[in-house]
Amino acid sequence: MLPFELVRLTDDENEVRITVLSAIDSAFWEAEIVVTSLFVKGSTLLVLSRAKLEAWDRALERMALGEDVTWMEPDRGPTVSVQMEGERDCPEVVVEDESISMVTVRIPIALEEGWIADHQERVRRFAGGL
Repeated sequence: MLPFELVRLTDDENEVRITVLSAIDSAFWEAEIVVTSLFVKGSTLLVLSRAKLEAWDRALERMALGEDVTWMEPDRGPTVSVQMEGERDCPEVVVEDESISMVTVRIPIALEEGWIADHQERVRRFAGGL
């Protein structure tokens, strides 16, 4: 089951991926965020918990209603925010790593129709395999 691609927000030029790499124990997993664009490429590690997975599922529900979301607390590693209507007429994903590198990356991504349902299924598949 691992590695498992939990998040894959992508278009032809820009991408934000979160891949669960390994289990730390039964309630925590090591994961990696990778941001790739024509301009920048970077990655950072993070720890996912059941609570963070549940929060991502709730964030997906809110995005299905057209709401902007921020996922994960900034004082415990990176945060991921999705602004549904960014400045470039498409969603923007903001990855902030305030606690370690103090770097923020804003990536416009022209997401395909059905991406929210795809990600809800990814959460269910990962959570169902626990």
